[in-house]
Amino acid sequence: MMENGFRAEEIDTGRPHPARIYDYLLGGKDNYEVDRKAADELAAAAPEVRIGVRANRAFLSRAVRYVVGSGVRQILDIGTGLPTSPNVHEIAQETAPDVRIAYVDNDPIVNTYANALLSRSAATGVVLADLRDPRAILEHPEVRRVIDFEEPVALLLVAVLHFLTEAERPEEVVATLRDALPDGSFLVLSHATDDFADRSEAQAVYNNATATLNLRSRSEVERFFDGFELVEPGLVQVPFWRPDTAVPDRSGEIGFYGGVARRA
Repeated sequence: MMENGFRAEEIDTGRPHPARIYDYLLGGKDNYEVDRKAADELAAAAPEVRIGVRANRAFLSRAVRYVVGSGVRQILDIGTGLPTSPNVHEIAQETAPDVRIAYVDNDPIVNTYANALLSRSAATGVVLADLRDPRAILEHPEVRRVIDFEEPVALLLVAVLHFLTEAERPEEVVATLRDALPDGSFLVLSHATDDFADRSEAQAVYNNATATLNLRSRSEVERFFDGFELVEPGLVQVPFWRPDTAVPDRSGEIGFYGGVARRA
């Protein structure tokens, strides 16, 4: 099977990968020199990027606690990236130990590290698959082992849709996933934007990566929530989504929108 132009059993270390760039920006160690170079170039082009990825990670934590607090007991996390503690299952299971989580990513190194580091049980699963083929994700036996689509699911698409071009029909991808979710399910989504600053230099960094960066406006991101009802405060920059600590300096420059919505 081919994933992004290389075989699934191979790990491409010749080009930077978004998951490994993100890991480095978060202070992780599961990355290569090519990823670190790209991340440093990205930070030089957009100095607030390190604040932004941390704010995005904090948004993920708050959103997971919200959906689990709302009664959801299963999570489908697509584009999970490299394991970063506390990860989704750790955050979720602090609130409800019976939460089940299926992690999905298209980078073989993510799959390798996740299988090695995550506690494998009936409550967790790790899948190597690509968001561009949502039906393959929904039908994957490991996803089906962990997730019961007859019960509400929290679908996490955090900092991943901006790696799909318009030609790859991201709205259709989200709609396919949405239509598999029963009422009472949630969508947790964040997406990069250039609404607050010119990000052309930052985009250029991704030209040599395994996925290009496709920045979208607020209205363009909001369309991914079609068929869902946004919960308060709606679609906002990630630091301003139900903050539980002081909002960091320069938060107004952070180029990530985030929102949580319910399927009624």
